[in-house]
Amino acid sequence: MELGLALPVAGPQTSPETIVKVAKEAERLGYAALWTFERLLRPLEKVLLYTGEHDMVPEFYGSTYEPLETLSYIAAVTERIKLGSAVMVAPLHVPVALARRFATLDQFSGGRVIAGLGQGWQQHEFDTANVSISRKGARTEEFFTAMRAAWGPDPVRHEGEFYRIAPSQVNPKPVQAHIPVLLAAMSPAAVKRAGRIADGLIPVASSAQELRAVVSAFHDAAREAGRDPGDLMVVNQAPWPTQVTREPIGEGRPFLGGSPQQIAEDLAAARESGATQVYLCSGQGLGLDVGLQAADVDRWLGLLGEVIEAADRLGVLAP
Repeated sequence: MELGLALPVAGPQTSPETIVKVAKEAERLGYAALWTFERLLRPLEKVLLYTGEHDMVPEFYGSTYEPLETLSYIAAVTERIKLGSAVMVAPLHVPVALARRFATLDQFSGGRVIAGLGQGWQQHEFDTANVSISRKGARTEEFFTAMRAAWGPDPVRHEGEFYRIAPSQVNPKPVQAHIPVLLAAMSPAAVKRAGRIADGLIPVASSAQELRAVVSAFHDAAREAGRDPGDLMVVNQAPWPTQVTREPIGEGRPFLGGSPQQIAEDLAAARESGATQVYLCSGQGLGLDVGLQAADVDRWLGLLGEVIEAADRLGVLAP
């Protein structure tokens, strides 16, 4: 199994300098991938959250760096670490345009892109993009087909219910013969869709037991579609807010949170549950204040190094 890290791209005091520092250190420590996410806007009223509750969107979402532009910048200061989106909200985009952005990043990074997409959940974002939120699952499924067509040989063509590409040249093409396209999903319908169409699943499981159940459903759906689950990725996001602490956490400890040793033990459980990668959240998600100070970042990066060391001692991570 691999260990990834979400870059600290949200919050009013997050800076390019901090993002670059974290990216370089994550690569040096041996993290396998860096992840960013997309947030179009933060409504100033309560909304229906993906959890099913009506509440305010967390305040730090009010300032979020654009994911692919951030990863393009990071590509220039790193050499080996994978660059992933977790996630881009597919229905808010045009398939050809997003395909070209991913392909451009793949060219500049030398083939390091992982394309994580989601169906979206925030009504305000759909309204702003002038896209209906109804049938977002079907729209996302066709988005996968159209985007992959744009990466294929010219002339590119696609004729569907939601998107049309007239026979055209669409370039650049990716460096990778096949950019992995993952779908973020937890609901049964979305997990089944991922098993049919995606190269992997991005769940947010809050326990090893929940992760095992989601992976099992994903693999079952893949088999039903005639696909080999062994060819597919499962990249579990550590629940937010995650904590990395110097001392062990006692009762009530969150999954994939706590001391480096506790996190390593949870990583072993995640691997046994079927995860191929887990990525930890960063910045405010790891117990730091939104206003990141240099000493906080250094302390946090030191703890991330200890997580790698503890995982290596347990034999959790792939060589």
